[in-house]
Amino acid sequence: MKKREFLKTSAILGAGTLLAPTIASSCMNSAAQTGATASLVAQGDDGLFLQPELGYAFNALEPHVDAKTMEVHYGKHHAGYTKKFNAALEYADFHSTDIYKLFASVSTHGNGIRNNGGGYFNHNLYWKFMSPDGGGEPAGVLADAIAADFGSFAEFKELFSVTAASHFGSGWGWLLLNADGKLQVTSLPNQDNPLMDISPVQGTPLLNIDVWEHAYYLTYQNMRKSYVDAYWNVIDWRFVEALYEEAVNS
Repeated sequence: MKKREFLKTSAILGAGTLLAPTIASSCMNSAAQTGATASLVAQGDDGLFLQPELGYAFNALEPHVDAKTMEVHYGKHHAGYTKKFNAALEYADFHSTDIYKLFASVSTHGNGIRNNGGGYFNHNLYWKFMSPDGGGEPAGVLADAIAADFGSFAEFKELFSVTAASHFGSGWGWLLLNADGKLQVTSLPNQDNPLMDISPVQGTPLLNIDVWEHAYYLTYQNMRKSYVDAYWNVIDWRFVEALYEEAVNS
């Protein structure tokens, strides 16, 4: 039978403690097949990981994120990570359809799986965190948790913005729920994410921002801070709130 193709440090800032790399997050894993998290990973009947639908038009986030950037970012970069993730899994003859367990043991796999698997999943999250109807502030229990762990939404916003804008080189800014049940802000390099066992800070991802240059350069050039500031206008807080509620109730 022909092999199946499977689609399958940084400064630490924020509330909470630095978690040992051996502590794996269980929140998103346990909720992976239900609720909001069920939309984060797409697979075909053959087990291939698929690139999820974007859910809005390329120009829907303008003027904050331009149509050309969206077209290239989603259609070329994200699609490329998806294809290469499949190829890396096939090459390794690794036949697992649980991406959360894969990340929890990613240190035992090659960089092809780590980098492309992270690129695939991190972008899946990123598109879901943005909406043409986004912006404003979170509500409900997430708003309460942000106030409790950061002091206020304004203080959280400043911390997240500075962390993302000041990250050296390519990577991602993250808001996560750590193993102590606290919200935490960090940045991670390349395509790493807080679900990976190699991450110095681990937990359930609740929000991210792509700070690779391809995410903003056509509009913002070298002004990453301006891109980060614009991102607040498109964040879909309803989706972030859904992920948070699933994580704390899992």
